Amino acid sequence: MVVETAELQSELEEKGELMLAVSEFDEPLEMHLHDSEIEDGVIKIQLTDGVLTFDVDEVVAMWHHTHSLADFGLED
Repeated sequence: MVVETAELQSELEEKGELMLAVSEFDEPLEMHLHDSEIEDGVIKIQLTDGVLTFDVDEVVAMWHHTHSLADFGLED
């Protein structure tokens, strides 16, 4: 899957958050509208202890991440 910058930006703005599979990381990354920036093909995610930076070209998949009541042990 090739992810285009415009598509990624549009999905992030529409959904507010996305999960990303990035080729250089073993675990998926969570990207939020409030702490992420996409500029000139580079993604920057502000973390509590620094900034994670990687190229959009490194994104191999993206999906919308949701939670349920069961995820938090709150189901009836």
